Amino acid sequence: MCNQAVSLVAAELERQGIATVTIQLLREVALSVGPPRALFVPYAHGYPLGAADDAQLQHSVIEAALRLLEEPDSGAPVLVDFEPSAT
Repeated sequence: MCNQAVSLVAAELERQGIATVTIQLLREVALSVGPPRALFVPYAHGYPLGAADDAQLQHSVIEAALRLLEEPDSGAPVLVDFEPSAT
């Protein structure tokens, strides 16, 4: 799905009271559209969770995204880079 469309949908859902987190592949799009919470990942298009058969990496991406929901609501977009753990 288009990074811009996902960001716009997330922003509207937040206005309706539903917390969201987007996983972004394109930093420029998130910076210009400003989703409420975004996790930037350094992976190729079509692979927002990383390599296809790397369940540990995929779980760590999802956990990092969900942790963004724990951030206090500052009213400003929360934009975070995913940093894989060294495990």
